[in-house]
Amino acid sequence: MAHEHIVYMMLVDSAARAGDEDTIRQYAPKLEELALRDQHQPYLGIAHRAWGVAHRLAGEYSEAEQRLEAALEIFEGLGTKWQIGRTIFAMGELALAKSENEAARANFVRAQEMFEEMGAGPDTARTAVALDRIT
Repeated sequence: MAHEHIVYMMLVDSAARAGDEDTIRQYAPKLEELALRDQHQPYLGIAHRAWGVAHRLAGEYSEAEQRLEAALEIFEGLGTKWQIGRTIFAMGELALAKSENEAARANFVRAQEMFEEMGAGPDTARTAVALDRIT
């Protein structure tokens, strides 16, 4: 049986990918609490990234940037390339929401390079679609 923090991580991470702000706000506090309690850095990074997505969706850009930067710091410290790429992708989405197209493009290109290096096909394709949206 999956441990509680694994279930919350999966719910929060899936909600962030789907852009489901309500679900993020429901489960991210629980994941963050458990990650802090257990000093589980990967799950804390996922919680930060999800909060960043929720804040972006709510138009709370400063809070979103703070959370995404915190997630990126954790993942870079761990050297988890896929998580780094996913966080940089989220930063691109934030820049796009703020109409900062050049910053968005730079983030998406950086994320795409990481995904291509790892052979992460679905994420590479998703990033290509995001790049195509930029005018």
